[in-house]
Amino acid sequence: MDALVLQTDFGLVDGAVSAMHGVARQVSPDLQVSDLTHDIPQYDIWSAAYRLIQTLEYWPAGTVFVSVVDPGVGSDRRSVAVKTRDGKYVITPDNGTLTHLLAREEIVEARQIDESKSRLPHSQESHTFHGRDIYAYNGARLASGQVDFAGLGQDIPVASLTKLPVAEASYDQGVLRGIIDIHDIRFGSLWTNISSDLIRQAGIKNGDHLVVKISHQGKAVYQNIMPFVRSFAQVGVGEPLAYVNSLVNLGIAVNQDSFSKLYNIGLGVDWQIEISKAPAALVDLFNQ
Repeated sequence: MDALVLQTDFGLVDGAVSAMHGVARQVSPDLQVSDLTHDIPQYDIWSAAYRLIQTLEYWPAGTVFVSVVDPGVGSDRRSVAVKTRDGKYVITPDNGTLTHLLAREEIVEARQIDESKSRLPHSQESHTFHGRDIYAYNGARLASGQVDFAGLGQDIPVASLTKLPVAEASYDQGVLRGIIDIHDIRFGSLWTNISSDLIRQAGIKNGDHLVVKISHQGKAVYQNIMPFVRSFAQVGVGEPLAYVNSLVNLGIAVNQDSFSKLYNIGLGVDWQIEISKAPAALVDLFNQ
């Protein structure tokens, strides 16, 4: 029996998440059900897509993820199940939640779930809680072995899955360019899509000072010089820093404060970031 992992934007202020757990346990009382998060910002499909790639690689093959951020519930958007190249599964609305997995070419097979047939018994009159009636139910069936992947529905092309616009990070003529992929919600750091490989390509090393520019839809909203360090302890409280985060991408933060709140920085493809080594004269001014 494999694990079932749930992600939603439902929060925990009512019984929605508990109902999903209950459905899974009705399907199989011995099923291991865990929570990825239920604090995805409401309707924020981009963040749901990111939290999947943040988490999937750390679970064993066979794990079934159910992700429900579904502003189109009850519409003609598809319900799908996909298999990744390392043998994990995601059941979700086909609304862009699979964007980052698709961008990384992680999905090798996809199936469309028949919402009228493959659903919690006696739930046909309900059209607004597919998280309980379709996704948790089918996720539990798959994780418990009561149905195999092929039995979830008809095969559909992976290329037909919905994908939100994405942007690739780059390095050219001394400048790293990327986007603010996500926030470290609890602490307010900015996590970019600039990889450690690109950082090395740019010749940036511990102790270097960087010019950091952040723009929203092409309009500059922040510019400063900050050190590139291995840990937050290398700067004082309240000071900015650049670092490599837990996903081995470039992060931007303020020690013991929220960068995103201090400077009203959002996330997604509309939020661009540029990084370059600071000239020596600027570093001298910075250190004065």
